[in-house]
Amino acid sequence: MRHEPAVLRTRAAVRSSLADVGGGATVLAAVSGGADSLALAAALAHVATRLKLSAGAVIVDHKLQSGSDERAARAAEQCRELGLDPVIVRPVTVGRAGGPEAAARTARYAALDATADDLGADVVLLGHTLDDQAETVLLGLARGSGARSLAGMAAVAGRYRRPFLGVRRTETRAACRALGLDVWHDPHNADPAYARVRVRREVLPVLESALGPGVVEALARTASLLRDDADALDEWAGKAAADGLVLDALSAVPAAVRRRVLRQAAIAAGCPAGALTARHIADMDRLVHDWHGQGPVSLPAGLVAERSCDRLLLR
Repeated sequence: MRHEPAVLRTRAAVRSSLADVGGGATVLAAVSGGADSLALAAALAHVATRLKLSAGAVIVDHKLQSGSDERAARAAEQCRELGLDPVIVRPVTVGRAGGPEAAARTARYAALDATADDLGADVVLLGHTLDDQAETVLLGLARGSGARSLAGMAAVAGRYRRPFLGVRRTETRAACRALGLDVWHDPHNADPAYARVRVRREVLPVLESALGPGVVEALARTASLLRDDADALDEWAGKAAADGLVLDALSAVPAAVRRRVLRQAAIAAGCPAGALTARHIADMDRLVHDWHGQGPVSLPAGLVAERSCDRLLLR
């Protein structure tokens, strides 16, 4: 079992992700009971001893399905058997804002943040895989998203880290089998009502059949390249915004930079990021580079963008 390739692969991924974390730090694994998160918990338990880290787990019970408390308890039991300590089960109440998936995500991250704060955790590990990354890129393409969305999930985002973005889902399942872990199969992951499930079960198999193997890896590489591009453009936009929304200065930078400046300014003024669409940004952009007397642009949260002398104002 110790030499099972999938087990070694998951351990190596976690070890690499935590290479810069100093000894004595507290690291938590977010565990659902599925194969990805249990493989993550097992790899963390193994690696933490060698890196002299304090390693625990958080199981968020969304209470959206019958028996969720029992499944959370079973996941917690397996985490303790792996040697993780502390192991915390966090029941949450999922709201409705943004739809069921977004609401569950909001509740989950709030619970993870609260637990990490309570325990003084430096790092929280998430079990998203290479397959999840490819699915995220395809969903972004379908929405007509920009480079930041197509860049997928970041390997590191604040205290959160995703060690398995280079690991296939088949490998996490194989690791769990080799380790004798009791994996829970979430019925939502087979429900075609969810767009991600349709991408996973229908779209990606068709792409691999038509284009050959390696589509998932290619999509993940695309995400990585676009993330570098998006980071560079965001940095440029930050510098371009230093003097405010001066019309001449905004007109002088490329459209990709200018639109980032406008988006950042709208969010800073109080516009919810999730409600700000490409159409809103395009309408603001026309006030800068294609103005012919049109009036103010209405934005979410009651905000208005308008030209005033040499500047664009948000009020």
